[in-house]
Amino acid sequence: MGRKFFVGGNWKCNGTGEEVKKIVSTLNAGEVPSTDVVEVVVSPPFVFLPLVKNTLRPDFHVAAQNCWVKKGGAFTGEISAEMLVNLDIPWVILGHSERRLLLNESNEFVGDKVAYALSKGLKVIACVGETLEQRESGSTMEVVAAQTRAIADKVSNWANVVLAYEPVWAIGTGKVATPAQAQEVHSELRNWFQANTSPEVAATIRIIYGGSVSGANCKELAAKPDVDGFLVGGASLKVVIFFLFLPSYFPHGCWLG
Repeated sequence: MGRKFFVGGNWKCNGTGEEVKKIVSTLNAGEVPSTDVVEVVVSPPFVFLPLVKNTLRPDFHVAAQNCWVKKGGAFTGEISAEMLVNLDIPWVILGHSERRLLLNESNEFVGDKVAYALSKGLKVIACVGETLEQRESGSTMEVVAAQTRAIADKVSNWANVVLAYEPVWAIGTGKVATPAQAQEVHSELRNWFQANTSPEVAATIRIIYGGSVSGANCKELAAKPDVDGFLVGGASLKVVIFFLFLPSYFPHGCWLG
């Protein structure tokens, strides 16, 4: 079975109730390829999860933007994996660079969060990526391999994980890794899985790209053999632009023969 193309929309800390309703309405009216071709997941702020879940078309899915590392309790402001399961939210984004850098989430902490979310039945979009300083020092693969290793140390079954490579220097900056740069890191990550997990995981795990992807460059990025989709940030709030990321053709990742 091949790698189905994946397009995620991370709305981050944006939107009002009325704005979210308009976005959902536009998404619901859009013409997109079938679920055999592409998997679409949108990630609104926590307060809008029930609204989006209850009104979004059934062929699109919903992700939370984060969840706590263990069962609920005296953790003010946190949302537990159990709560997301109770709301029938299937996906969660974990390890986003904004949380790693602004909230000091360590590789090990992210690994624990991924493992706990998976243990409760959630599917995870796990994010990895290097800063500009790390890229310029030539340590990109050392950094993303360490981030991936921290997850692999806690996870044995990768069937419900999508790995998102998001170079920090390209998130919200207008800068974007060239298709060749993205393919290089994705290929090296797949080689890492080959060496450190199993050939089956390496062949089947979806590795998606995020970081100032645009309608102008998404088709060229999608054509790369190891780029299995996108995690789109601010552009996903502009639904007309977001639809550009949904392939109207069979990209490389849909069928591997």
